[in-house]
Amino acid sequence: MSTNSDKETRVIRVTCVADADGRVTFHLPLPEPDGSPHLLLRARPRKGLPDPAERRLPLAAGGDGRVRAVLEPLPPLEEGRWDAFLVREQDAEPEHLASGPLDLRVLVDGGRVDRPSPVTARVPYRALDGFLAVRAWLRTAHAETDRIEVGDRATAVTARLHGASFGDGALVRLRGRGSRAERTVRPDTDADGRGFRFTVDHAELTGGDGADVRYWDVDALPAAGAAAIRVGRVLDDVADRKESFVYPAANTGGRLVRPYYTVDNDLSFEVTAAS
Repeated sequence: MSTNSDKETRVIRVTCVADADGRVTFHLPLPEPDGSPHLLLRARPRKGLPDPAERRLPLAAGGDGRVRAVLEPLPPLEEGRWDAFLVREQDAEPEHLASGPLDLRVLVDGGRVDRPSPVTARVPYRALDGFLAVRAWLRTAHAETDRIEVGDRATAVTARLHGASFGDGALVRLRGRGSRAERTVRPDTDADGRGFRFTVDHAELTGGDGADVRYWDVDALPAAGAAAIRVGRVLDDVADRKESFVYPAANTGGRLVRPYYTVDNDLSFEVTAAS
């Protein structure tokens, strides 16, 4: 029997519920608050930003023997990963919170509802260390993937724009990471100017000026001269897709080409030598 119980380690296990309006409610198994305790969301530090952003959510009695904190849809969280802490009183040391059950059912089909600009998403999740965290996205516009079908010679992708619409001269661009190499394909777009499909020829990623490129990042260019919109999948209940959504690789002239999701859930292609 394990001796590292939540009581012994003094770690509080939090349950979360997300609703269709983008609100997240945190439930903590604590008595009614005395003073001004709060749940602290702290962004993980990023290079060049020494002071991470914080969001403080007051704790209130939940009426069920627990206390709760509510993360409202607005203002949005900055894009990144936010760790959750309990602060029991003013100037007290923040305490890590463990992740309990996460009710994220309403987020599963989030990509089917058109989002205005800016496009936001927040997904509570259990971090690798067991503590509670929130993954947040905040983008001017976003292209949400749906189906990805890998064939012997090409990969077909179905996606939808959020926060933008297609116009004249629309393209999908694959840019070699750390390289000047680029490939473009013209998407087939729906009548509503949002839905689109495109096909990536595997041979295009393994020859010419891209022969030595390992990673290709995918962007939608909704009109001639428009800013690039990253293609990926962030509008559902999955905080990290890279290891859980794994696609097969196709052998193209001795090189393996496969689509994959990055650590930010963005769509890219990887090219490696066949063994």
